[in-house]
Amino acid sequence: MLTPTRLLAPNHGSMTLQGTNTWVVTPGDEKAIVIDPGPLDLAHRDAIEQACPLGIAEVWVTHRHDDHIASAPDLGHDFGAPVRTFDPNLSTGRPLQVGETRAIGDGELEILHLPGHTSDSVGFLFNRPEHTDLLTGDMILGEGTTVIMYPDGNLTDYLESLRRLADLVAERNVRQLLPGHGPVVDDPEAWIAFYGDHRAERLQQVRAALAEGANTPDEVVTWVYGDLSPVLRRAAMASTLAQLDYLKATPGEGQISAPGAPRVPDQE
Repeated sequence: MLTPTRLLAPNHGSMTLQGTNTWVVTPGDEKAIVIDPGPLDLAHRDAIEQACPLGIAEVWVTHRHDDHIASAPDLGHDFGAPVRTFDPNLSTGRPLQVGETRAIGDGELEILHLPGHTSDSVGFLFNRPEHTDLLTGDMILGEGTTVIMYPDGNLTDYLESLRRLADLVAERNVRQLLPGHGPVVDDPEAWIAFYGDHRAERLQQVRAALAEGANTPDEVVTWVYGDLSPVLRRAAMASTLAQLDYLKATPGEGQISAPGAPRVPDQE
């Protein structure tokens, strides 16, 4: 059974968790597809090469952030492999197309556009005879929750992408989520529901901050998140601006409600 190999880049941090997950799909008799080769790091580059004994056919990237794409141009150049992204400006080969499929081994990779974290975010369904897995990039992480990187990221888009993923998990009987950071998720349905609850709770907290008199995004961040390190505060500001933009664009929006903190599903 063909299973993607997870290679953990040594770029751990508050925004990257244990590091970036590089996923390598390596059929026994074909060149590999490398997904999110990660940051520029010689040891990580060596690990990718060792996982691709027959070479690299293509390099795929889930979105434009450096912790996913920085090493892609050099890797693609050295292996004669096109770098494929959703953004044509970042691709050295044909850009990734929505709904495109690519056969590899006994499986098939199917491309999904999942805007929200960034406008160019994509994910990949890995369909095999036995089951289907979903590579999520930073749309869904293996622990914690992702940042909506306003203004490129958009909360309306993110919530729609989340709903689509919930439907796909049910329709395709997705077994696991293979994220861009953090561990593999073995209960996709519960984890996606948690992500929806988390967004609902954050929106409710932002509404409460505005009702209590927060007049600026900075005041909303302080009210909702409290004291944070500078790096985390920048991330909180990006998501807060996305939430404020969402509320401004959907006045009176009332279908989202979360009276308490969502429960985090148990994970193995």
